[in-house]
Amino acid sequence: MSTTKTPRGRTTIARHGRLRTLGPLGQLFRALAVAMAVALVAGAGVVAYAVYDLSSSFTADAVDLPNQAAVPPDLGELQGGVNLLLSGTDECEPDFAQYFGDRCSGADSEGNLNDVNMLVHISDAPRRVTVISFPRDLMVPIPSCTDAQGNTTEALSKQQINSAYMYGGLGCVVETISDLSGQQIPFAAKVSFGGVINITDAIGGVDVCIANGIKDPYTGIDWPAGMRTIKGLDALQFLRTRHGVGDGGDLGRISNQQQYMSRLATKLKSEEVLSNGATLYKLASTALRNVDPSTSLTNPLTLVQIAMAVKDVPFDEIVFVQYPTYTDPDDSNRVVPDEEAAEALWSALAANQPIQLSGELSDGDGVVVDESATPAPTESAALVDGATPTPEPSSDVITLPSEIAGQTAAQATCSNGNVR
Repeated sequence: MSTTKTPRGRTTIARHGRLRTLGPLGQLFRALAVAMAVALVAGAGVVAYAVYDLSSSFTADAVDLPNQAAVPPDLGELQGGVNLLLSGTDECEPDFAQYFGDRCSGADSEGNLNDVNMLVHISDAPRRVTVISFPRDLMVPIPSCTDAQGNTTEALSKQQINSAYMYGGLGCVVETISDLSGQQIPFAAKVSFGGVINITDAIGGVDVCIANGIKDPYTGIDWPAGMRTIKGLDALQFLRTRHGVGDGGDLGRISNQQQYMSRLATKLKSEEVLSNGATLYKLASTALRNVDPSTSLTNPLTLVQIAMAVKDVPFDEIVFVQYPTYTDPDDSNRVVPDEEAAEALWSALAANQPIQLSGELSDGDGVVVDESATPAPTESAALVDGATPTPEPSSDVITLPSEIAGQTAAQATCSNGNVR
């Protein structure tokens, strides 16, 4: 996996090479899954007001999903859980282009890739949340898609998953992942680089743990071990670092993002945020201004219903997993689906039973356990006055195969940096 190295002292955000090189920009948009869900979650009344107040900006770029069935007015009418796809695209925006180097000024400045793709599954009662991250280098079939101008592309038997947006926008990304997973996906949203910077700033930053120092000339990071509050560009650089953690690969970076998401979830559901109406409104309004939704998400009632569905999910039932893969036999820099392990995941979600992780925290050694941490609360209700405790699961726990790496929001991990 090759990457153009940035000279020391110059901080830029390189773009992933178009279907050739991995590049240093990781799955930074993983944070959006929790930011969107828990921002909507944390204060439904505040969020409802924000949605109504900002409805025009939120709906301006809404996208119709292909073959979209009518969305019932009550989230509870959707049987077997609810799926929401969150996709991050690499696009240049005037306010942030200065950080992107050649990505926004060179020969590679045209076109956008869906470099981050996360499927957020909200189970039927009792509610649980599972976030499945799909590696950007995953080789999959891409169906025939129609773009916003009405142009139709031919189906492709094997293509990198992050090219789907180029062929047909957000709708094509949804179709591709729906075909791969067998999941119906009624809701979707897209966010850009700048959107993630704005959303991270709105929450006031996140405290992350660094077990070993991180030194990465590709992102300009040179940080010692210890706890560190990151926001804005620092958060972006932390989320995109690949060479600075684990074995230097994309799978290690994914687990580093999961540490960030877990700590973000803890902060978003803390008194520091929940008791501050101004912060809640700022977070909700910032998210709505920086996200392009599917038309199925533009109804304010739908957003509040999603918020209510996940409001009381305990931390140990918010699970972040990576879609299981093998090394592509045709290209060692790419991966292909591990369909047997993936089927175990989809079956567990369909059975509406709690899942137990049995694999590593990280396939790429990107994080280690934070031995000094106090365990996160298992019931978010303990943090919110008057909240209804989450019901005890009525079914047996399903243990996922060891091929599926991940962690829960209740687990405290630290970045396994490359400076020891």
